[in-house]
Amino acid sequence: MAIASFYKTAFAALFTCTLFTSNTNAQGCVAIRGTGMVCTKMDHIEAETKGWQLNANYRYFRSFRHFKGREEQKERLEQHTEVINWQHTLDLALVRNFNNRWSMVVGLPLLGNERSSLYEHGRTERHRSGSYGLGDMRVVGYHWLLDPNKNKKGNVQLGLGLKLPTGEENYQDYFQNVGPNKTPELRPVDQSIQLGDGGTALITELNAFRNFNQHFGLYTTLYYMVNPREVNGVRTFRETLSPTLANEAIMSVPDQYMARLGANYSLGGKLHGLSFLLGGRLEGIPVKDLVGGSLGFRRPGYIISAEPGVNYMVKKLNFFVTAPIALERNRTQSVTDKETTVKTGTFRQGDAAFADWVLNLGFSVKF
Repeated sequence: MAIASFYKTAFAALFTCTLFTSNTNAQGCVAIRGTGMVCTKMDHIEAETKGWQLNANYRYFRSFRHFKGREEQKERLEQHTEVINWQHTLDLALVRNFNNRWSMVVGLPLLGNERSSLYEHGRTERHRSGSYGLGDMRVVGYHWLLDPNKNKKGNVQLGLGLKLPTGEENYQDYFQNVGPNKTPELRPVDQSIQLGDGGTALITELNAFRNFNQHFGLYTTLYYMVNPREVNGVRTFRETLSPTLANEAIMSVPDQYMARLGANYSLGGKLHGLSFLLGGRLEGIPVKDLVGGSLGFRRPGYIISAEPGVNYMVKKLNFFVTAPIALERNRTQSVTDKETTVKTGTFRQGDAAFADWVLNLGFSVKF
């Protein structure tokens, strides 16, 4: 591989493998924070490793398909009772490269969310609520386990850091037809569009790659965010919808996980800066947390997606676009669902709305 081509590939790798540890998006009503990284051709940087780079990522999706378990509730669309979330996120991250093995990322997202529903507005008219502002900050350090000078074709990178509760977990908006005499009332917005979750979390991450030649390689990412806090004290008002929802009156602060596995192909010649990826992606909210309790309201579940993408590197700039497409969506039974089932003797499983696809696009610049 030519030296110039190698450095371009290497820089693209560092960009794509440290950009997306954002934790302020959601994948529909299942409040999955956007933690998936985009990773195309992975390599090391062997020279001029010290310095800074700025990463910017825009993410958008529209969720509207309701699921209980893996079964879609198609009647919600037919009856026009579906809940619709529109979410826009601009994630900004500053990366400090200390050398060819150590780096650190400090990231902060800017969010704009809207939610349209019937049931939150007295069940008679469809109205919107929204949230706008800063999300939860993260600070993560990364380290390649093997010496890049001796392991050019494959390596494993570990990441460890914190997610800080800088985003508002009690963002409020006016809800129609819910106050005295059906007047508007100021209430917390739904958990899925809150700017933060109110918890300080431990971020753990593993990235690995294996390149077979200058064109073709494999990559994987494993991510888990440990949120020890059980509930954040924010009222959901779900208990006002039905006495059986008393266990869901306060918002939970859940863990989150993500896994990715895929292949990438980089073009040669005059198009050596262009590469393509295709992989699988699993992301979700567990029913129970690893540390601490799991009470309060959460919508656990997961999404399995096919993740195609394109990456282009030119000089000190890198551009990318990916579009995970949902293959399987599953809203699992929560702790409060199970407790209600035992208490009432009637099986209960809440539903959640999911998106068909997610758009990620962005760029980085090295200083």
